[in-house]
Amino acid sequence: MALNGIFDTTIDLLGKSLDLRSQNHNRISANIANAETPGYTPTVLSFEKELQGALRDKREASPPLTNARHIPLRGQAGSLDMVQGTVIETPAKTVGLDGNGVELENEMGKMVENQIMYNADVQFLSKKFAQLTLAIKGGI
Repeated sequence: MALNGIFDTTIDLLGKSLDLRSQNHNRISANIANAETPGYTPTVLSFEKELQGALRDKREASPPLTNARHIPLRGQAGSLDMVQGTVIETPAKTVGLDGNGVELENEMGKMVENQIMYNADVQFLSKKFAQLTLAIKGGI
């Protein structure tokens, strides 16, 4: 039996999502740390649409294997491995006199939202591995 069939797209997706959410957390933390830095413009990592596009491309472009000895298509333009996210500047609507565009309340809200989504991804991934463990143990 090929190991490729054990780890489905969901596990790959959750792993990539955790990686990108971690990168986004670092950006938001940098925004908060630079709340007093003159001329600083906050940024955020946007990646959700790229992940959705990669999944859609994978479903549409990956033909099913007709023989167990065939080599599965990997590294397509729309694969999850290629998703890096896009850095977007998110200055506050009213920039301070020193040119700083950080609004602490907004940044804290973004951090909380990102943390909740990160925790949800961890829980889903944990459930997937629990299902695999149950299957390996034979339902015990």
